[in-house]
Formats: sequence, structure tokens, C-alpha cells
Amino acid sequence: MTDTTMEQPARLTYVPVQSAPTNGEIIPMSLRSVHFVMPDGVDDPAAPSGGNAYDRRVCLDLPGFGWQVHKLLVPGSWPRPDAADRDRLARALADLPDGAVVLLDGIVACGVPEAVLPEAQRLRLAVLVHLPLGDEKGLARAVADDLDARERAVLRGVPAVIATSDWAARRLVSHHGLAPDRVHVATPGADIAPLASGTDGVSRLLCVAAVTPRKGQHRLVEALARVADLPWSCVCVGGLGHDPEYVEQLRTLIDSHGLTDRIELAGPRTGAALHASYAAADLMVLTSYAETYGMAVTEALARGIPVLATDVGGLPEAVGRAPDGGVPGILVPPEDPDALATELRGWFGEADVRRRLKAAARGRRAALDGWASTAKSLAGVLGRLPSEPRRAA
Repeated sequence: MTDTTMEQPARLTYVPVQSAPTNGEIIPMSLRSVHFVMPDGVDDPAAPSGGNAYDRRVCLDLPGFGWQVHKLLVPGSWPRPDAADRDRLARALADLPDGAVVLLDGIVACGVPEAVLPEAQRLRLAVLVHLPLGDEKGLARAVADDLDARERAVLRGVPAVIATSDWAARRLVSHHGLAPDRVHVATPGADIAPLASGTDGVSRLLCVAAVTPRKGQHRLVEALARVADLPWSCVCVGGLGHDPEYVEQLRTLIDSHGLTDRIELAGPRTGAALHASYAAADLMVLTSYAETYGMAVTEALARGIPVLATDVGGLPEAVGRAPDGGVPGILVPPEDPDALATELRGWFGEADVRRRLKAAARGRRAALDGWASTAKSLAGVLGRLPSEPRRAA
């Protein structure tokens, strides 16, 4: 994001949070403090993302587990800020008192080891990785390699790294050569919502994801073109401003298949509009190339909506299983629109398949962990940070 006050130093935004956990635990009378470093667009309704939603929610729930959150919102085109924004972050960290506990969103921290690592011997740092920087699709090879190397330096230089799934934790350990005992998991929670009424029980498809190459909406369009004889409609909810060139290519692809009246690029939706989109959905579809977890999947399952998704990263964990072992979704190989089309035909043509998936989705809905579990996991990591800051080996 751009900053219109380049001469001003970054400011700490202190937000008192009054929130009780949902599991009946008692809020401590005295709260410890954590400074949470986040991109300044975290609250921008025009650019919703799973990472932003995660950050906002744990800010509300951490006080219930002993931690008062002080937000530090930093402007910049993260993870590749200009020199002024990078220096502004460095000054903001330098202004924090010795021994302060600091939780940094990885999109801010992982690209700028020169700003973060000088404070690793003075502050008690933990980095929350929503997505490894090099996994973003569409980057030039040299850019991806540079971001990957920078991320490795940061994660090796802090005492604690937090991943959002077991899969993501394993990948960070193996890819960056991290000590397993320094990588922790705080899986995103889900808020149980009313069961989706759907449209006709089969034909309304919903994709919730920013329209970017990594989310792979072009693969969804190619699959839907293969089943154009079926009576589906599809709404793609997600930001259109991240990669305008990709959005334009996607519109051209939709038009070339004659699907402009059946596939809607709705743009970002939040609040009641997003709830309404889920309520009208019969099937959630997600065709990502990379996901550390997949919050849109659990948002759908929290409403009893089955899922059809690519078998990548942490998506199998997000889909999960119902308590009776039923699987509430179908996973298809990446880079295979034909497999996606085949499963869509099965969804439309086999009532037993739909009944099984819907029953499993409702069972999974009842078993989903809430955000209190996420906050409790984060609080545990923060509480175990070394009392004497030190650069991790």
C-alpha cells in the first residue's frame, strides 16, 4: 500500500480489547503485553484476506488468555517495501522497550531481515507465517528466490515461528532448515454460522478467494467450460485489485467460453454481503495452487456447505473429517481441470454423493474449533518465549 505521510514515523496504535474467550476460561486480572506488527491495510474492507481476518480476530481473543494486544500498523508494499517504509519499520521496532514481546505478521517481517534481525537480541520476537513468500504465484524467479532467502534469514533469526497448519509447519521446517521445536501451529478458528439454505441444493457454486494467479480461478473456468451443459451458476467473491492483468485475462477467458452470464466476478464482500453469498451457496469450490490452510473452506463448512478443492498444502487439513469419519469435500489433483469437471458431473448427477457430502459437512461443522483455540495456541507460544532475548541458532 502507498503512504501519504512519508515524513511521519510509524505510530503504535494501541487498541484496548475487551473480549472473553468462548470456552468458559476466566480472563486474568493482569494482562501481559504483546506488540502485534501488521500491515496497515489489515482493516481495509476493499482488500479482505484470510491473513487479515486471522490477525484481526486474534487481537480480539488474545486478552482472554492473558495478553493485551498493542497493534503496530505499518504502511508499505509488503513484503517488498521501499526504503522509507523499511526504515520506518526499523525505527518503530527500535522504539519498543527492551524485552518487549513482539508478534510480527510474516508478510511484514519476512522480506526485511535488515529491519527485523538487529532487534532479535533485544526484543522477544515471534513471526506468524500466513504464506511463505516464495509460494506466491506469478513472481519472477529471481524475485521469488530473493524473498525466499530473506524469509529464511528472518525465520532462522527469531526464537519462535508460528504456522497456520501442521502441513505448513512441516514445510517451514524442511524448506528453511528450522529446528522443529521452534515452529508452532495455531490453526485458524471458525465461527459456526446458520446452516446455508442454498439455492436448489446443487447448482449454485461459490468461490471465495482473491482473484490472483495463486488462487487459480482460470482452472475453475476451464473446468466449468467442460460442464457447460449442466445448470450451474458460479459466483467468485474476492478482491480484484491484487493483479489487474490476471483479472483481465480471466474475464477474456470467461468471455471466450461464452460464460459471462454464468460466472460472476463479484469483487470483495464482507459482513452481511459475504454471509448472504455463503447462505445462497450449494457447493464451495477452490482451485488454489498453494494454501497453508484455507480459511474459506472452514467458513463454508461452518455453514454446512460441502467443498470441492485442489489437493494442495493445508487444504486437506481444512476440509478434515466429520466425527463419524465422513469427508465433507472432494479433493482433486492440481493442474487437472478434467478431474474437477468429472467431480462436478458427479455432484450434479449423483444424489447419493450430494447427500453424503452434505451430511459430512454438517458433522464437520459441529466439530470445528473456534477462534478461542487459535488464541490459546498463540498465547502459549508467546508465554514460552525466552525471558532473555537472544538470536536463535
